[in-house]
Amino acid sequence: MTLASLTPRKLSLLNQPVRWCLRRHFERRGVSSLKVSIVGAGPAGFYTAQQVLKHPGATVDIYEGLPVPFGLVRFGVAPDHPEVKNVVHTFTNIAKNPRCHFYGNVRLGLDVSLADLRKAYHAVVLTYGADQEKNLGIPGEDLPNVLSARKFVGWYNGHPADAGVNPDLSGNTAVVIGHGNVALDVARILLSSPERLQMTDIAEPALAALRRSNVRRVILVGRRGPLEVSFTIKELREMTKLPGVGTVLRAEDFAVVRDKLADLPRPRKRLLELLLQTAEKQHADHHDRAWELRFLRSPARFVGGSEGGRVSAVEFSINRLEGEGSRPKAVPTGDTETLECQLALRSIGYSTEMVDPDIPFDAARGIIPNTEGRVESLPGVYCSGWVKTGPVGVLVATMNSSFETGQALVKDAESGLLPTSDDRGGSATILQLLESNDVTPVTFDQWLKIDEWERTEGSRRGKPSEKLLSIEQMLKIARS
Repeated sequence: MTLASLTPRKLSLLNQPVRWCLRRHFERRGVSSLKVSIVGAGPAGFYTAQQVLKHPGATVDIYEGLPVPFGLVRFGVAPDHPEVKNVVHTFTNIAKNPRCHFYGNVRLGLDVSLADLRKAYHAVVLTYGADQEKNLGIPGEDLPNVLSARKFVGWYNGHPADAGVNPDLSGNTAVVIGHGNVALDVARILLSSPERLQMTDIAEPALAALRRSNVRRVILVGRRGPLEVSFTIKELREMTKLPGVGTVLRAEDFAVVRDKLADLPRPRKRLLELLLQTAEKQHADHHDRAWELRFLRSPARFVGGSEGGRVSAVEFSINRLEGEGSRPKAVPTGDTETLECQLALRSIGYSTEMVDPDIPFDAARGIIPNTEGRVESLPGVYCSGWVKTGPVGVLVATMNSSFETGQALVKDAESGLLPTSDDRGGSATILQLLESNDVTPVTFDQWLKIDEWERTEGSRRGKPSEKLLSIEQMLKIARS
């Protein structure tokens, strides 16, 4: 019998002696067995698992819809940010814990339901993130080459769902709507030299398209002013130091900023100081490529051109700000401005998809209603990451949110709020269910085979890794 010939049912039977020994060990120590399932193998899932595994009787099974783990670290973090991706080493160590198991290619709501997981485990943690795009709801949004930044990021990061995006980069100018870190990411990728990107794990079709790209100017437009930008100083500094790329900032946009610097929190003050310094010493006219920040503009409509209907401009409503505080309201003045472009990207955030009818959802806030990660009205069900907080913050924020949820779960188990005295079937029950539905999960060892293939192929091309771009390819390598 080979490993490849083992069905999920046979694997679960092989694991039974180990699980029985663990249970007997914990019983002798007076420690209750705690079986936890986590849905989503991104940062929130692994950080939550890290906390739950501190309970000596806990076993954690992480289910993921794709055959590969790591979520936004793999498909969201920019390819030229390898230092951020180093966190996968921590996640790998968590996955290799003998009390932790990864099951990829298992989709909540399709292959398994929340009700199934609640019956099989003492606790369920939902960490499947917010990977749906938001729409502006304005005329022309369906024009060719009007794309969401989410799809554009997925395209250059090799997400299987976005392999066919194929943006037209033959034009000179791109407009990005939004002033967040993702907006700066897509601008930086558009303006970076192919030689710089060659050293990253960017998807090969995207790299080939960027080699042919004619984009030389990227304009990032936000509805509020410089004081309200959402990007962080690290991403801003990267843009200002991008080789061969100039920065365009209009002095009139910063007229009131200097007077308010003293009253700002230190992180925001440092960010605005860098913007002011850049505005004073910019020399964009000396560069072949440039990026620009525009403020107080809200998109009103996308304009199509005569050539195949591709977007040719974006019309903006000019705003003024009303109200005090960190989020003043952007109010239209009645004036408009039109910016010509041949590519338009919406970078206005992400939303969560409802994957199971039993999961409550607050549409107004875009989250699963919860208190410190405990899902309201569903005892034993928890959430962390963006389904808990909304799609905000950087990786550290996700880590802290997930730690809070994991600690709350362990606290509930130790205080008797979870039915740990009940002997739940855990993965043995779920694997049997999946086998009956003709679903074969991908284990972490099989993911390591995919990872080895991608690293080998990347080395052949002079890159750190070359990602597989389809689920079929992933499954073929995993099961080879």
